[in-house]
Amino acid sequence: MPKMKTRKCVAKRVKKTGTGKYTRSKAGGRHILTKKNAKRKRRLRQDGEVKKTEVKRVKSALPYG
Repeated sequence: MPKMKTRKCVAKRVKKTGTGKYTRSKAGGRHILTKKNAKRKRRLRQDGEVKKTEVKRVKSALPYG
């Protein structure tokens, strides 16, 4: 049986933590930052967690961890 391919688009966006959860960067922190307040921009810098409804899709896209 051949090797399974990793979805590179997901591998570049998502990382697995030591506890087995998946982290991602939050959307909206790249541009048009002038109208966003400091609290909102600060929260966008922090990593977000992949929702439990999406974890199954991420796991299938990253077969080797």
